Amino acid sequence: MPQSTSEAGRATASASTPLRSMPGVRSWRDYALLLALACCWSSTYPLTKLALDTIPPITFISARSLIAAAFLFAILWMRGVRIPIDAKAWKLFATQQLINSTFPFLIITWSQQYVPASNTVVLASTTPIFAFLITSLITRHEPATLLKLVGAILGLAGTTLIVGLDALHGLGSEIIAEIAILLATISFACATIFGLRLSDYDPMVVAAGSLLFGGMILLPPSLLIDQPWTLQPTPRAIVATIIMGIVSSALGLLLFYICLGRLGTLTTNAQGYLRIPIGVGLSVLLLGESVPSNLALGLLLVMAGVAAMTVPAERWKRR
Repeated sequence: MPQSTSEAGRATASASTPLRSMPGVRSWRDYALLLALACCWSSTYPLTKLALDTIPPITFISARSLIAAAFLFAILWMRGVRIPIDAKAWKLFATQQLINSTFPFLIITWSQQYVPASNTVVLASTTPIFAFLITSLITRHEPATLLKLVGAILGLAGTTLIVGLDALHGLGSEIIAEIAILLATISFACATIFGLRLSDYDPMVVAAGSLLFGGMILLPPSLLIDQPWTLQPTPRAIVATIIMGIVSSALGLLLFYICLGRLGTLTTNAQGYLRIPIGVGLSVLLLGESVPSNLALGLLLVMAGVAAMTVPAERWKRR
């Protein structure tokens, strides 16, 4: 009997890779994962713009979530990993998806009808600051040092320079929509902290379960409001939706949970600043947009901010 219990434990362990790694142990691979996450999520900006030309927001978000879930579930099936069926697991998946994707994405999509894209980028870039404040004042689940706060402020300043200082002039003109965007960023920050509760599950299982819930919960509104069978999306919009489902949603969310377990909430949030210059570069390449005049200085501030938020304090002291 003890032998069979041990074998069962080993089988369970092999089927589930926890989100957490050895605390305090970081290598270049961890930062490579953070950069990969920023690359996956930075593609959101140009791909969304291409898709929303002919696909309504609710249908677009539901479709990309279901495509991403199907992609991950296929990989899990090939890996032989079982999906949990208990109510506790799916309650965690549902909560995480609501605060990390469904609620903030819908809010930001609505707000962009009234707030210029440049203002939206600046407001959405406050997530690391909110994550710092929540960690420092409420949860205190990891050290929230002054250096990380300085890094968050530097990253926000760099983002503002890249987007353009003119974006600040329009702030306050649509105060309700702008407050809504800030609420969405607070939701993102809370999601990075809540995601630590999912550390007992394989990151791919968490991503697949969350995306499936997010896609299914928006499917009825999509059918009732948008009536997708009446739509005539362009091939470019369909391709953009599929790529975004696989790259931005599936791979991006998988990398997000891996980074969350290996680097913590504050360091993982630093990738939000890396997404800005990468997203600008993709917009220039894919959409033909102009290169921002302050890109070099903004990129310098962003990199300084990311370094302050990600490099352990012990290394700064040694240097």
